[in-house]
Amino acid sequence: MTPAGSGSIPQEPDERAARLAAAYATVRSTTEALAAPLSAEDQTVQSMPDVSPTKWHRGHTSWFFEAFLLEPELHGYEPHHPMYGFLFNSYYEAAGPRHARPERGLLSRPGIEEIAAYRCHVDAAMADLFDLPLAAETLDLVELGIHHEQQHQELLLMDIKHVLSKNPLRPAYCPPARESRSAHGALSNAQGALVNGTTEVPKAEWIEHPGGVVDVGHDGGSFAFDNEAPRHSEFLVPFALATRPVTCGEWMGFVEDGGYARPELWLSEGWAVVQERQWRAPLYWELSEDRATTTVFTLEGPRLLDPAQPVVHVSYFEADAFARWAGARLPTEAEWEQVASAETLLQAPAGATFGLHPSPVQAGGFFGTVWQWTASSYSPYPGFRPAAGAVGEYNGKFMVNQQVLRGSACITPAGHARATYRNFFPARSRWAFSGLRLARDL
Repeated sequence: MTPAGSGSIPQEPDERAARLAAAYATVRSTTEALAAPLSAEDQTVQSMPDVSPTKWHRGHTSWFFEAFLLEPELHGYEPHHPMYGFLFNSYYEAAGPRHARPERGLLSRPGIEEIAAYRCHVDAAMADLFDLPLAAETLDLVELGIHHEQQHQELLLMDIKHVLSKNPLRPAYCPPARESRSAHGALSNAQGALVNGTTEVPKAEWIEHPGGVVDVGHDGGSFAFDNEAPRHSEFLVPFALATRPVTCGEWMGFVEDGGYARPELWLSEGWAVVQERQWRAPLYWELSEDRATTTVFTLEGPRLLDPAQPVVHVSYFEADAFARWAGARLPTEAEWEQVASAETLLQAPAGATFGLHPSPVQAGGFFGTVWQWTASSYSPYPGFRPAAGAVGEYNGKFMVNQQVLRGSACITPAGHARATYRNFFPARSRWAFSGLRLARDL
């Protein structure tokens, strides 16, 4: 068991170290490739307190390796800058004081070149560390750091999308109609994407499950975050899960039926948020009067809303209200996991539809489309114990006032999804690539 993740399949130390060194190099270069289309100005903006500037993500992921591996493990290591620990510590109280999160966008310095130099400094020191014989516990931390940086790659794209959406010029992070792989190994869905609703949407059927006592959580046979364990038993009543996520076309029906103006559909807190923020549609939708020319802002710029694509950028409150309107409900995370475990994880092979915006729905769609809200609050599994020290703050301290999402999104790095993965956000959050799939009782 790692401090914040379960261990990998046993391997010879040298073999595992070589594999992790290669994975480290890949993930570090991927982060830089994701940042490459962005100017210094782009990388500095913070459009709301939940968003972090791109250059902060680049600095923070470097600080993680510096603080948890290089300083304690590499003899004679000198931090690149004495203040970077203060600037790039996110929420690790045991690691020391930190710069206020809502003020990250006020930092014009360090600039992006200085951040690049910091990353090079850390990478060179990590190469020295990989030359040493490393204990299993140290390799566990390396693996955790790699997966941590993959999480920030997704956050980087979520955050810059929100930043660019605030610009009246509606700039694209990446131009459309580009037949090339995205920076994290997935094909852009701009190639061949249909934006006028001409894609045939598979009918939403129901996958029935008999319920009973089921095993939930990660089995420890490969890497997982600590919040995915311990594996334990839960009892489920018979239920059914929809064969695909909810589409934009179905969500437009909710809008047209006054879904955002009907308090009987909403949880009390959700209704208060709707009134406070004047929500009338998902985030990034720009409703037209005739609805036919409604647009949605994407990482590839504005495009016509495609009714066949899964709805994305909705809060838990919106997902819950839609499910009630549809005569259904959201699944629990245990229900979702039982059905999704039978699915094959997509690893972005040739012809995959992962990209910067969800592709039209297909049957299944558990992974690589949108994160899917569940009815489960984010709380510890029975027997969960956070590790001692700062790294133990990775997940456990957030187990309150959050809802669990399952699956993965189109921008999730390849290989970073699994059926037991527990993503989590506050119920009112919308800037994540979050959608939903329906469930019902049998």
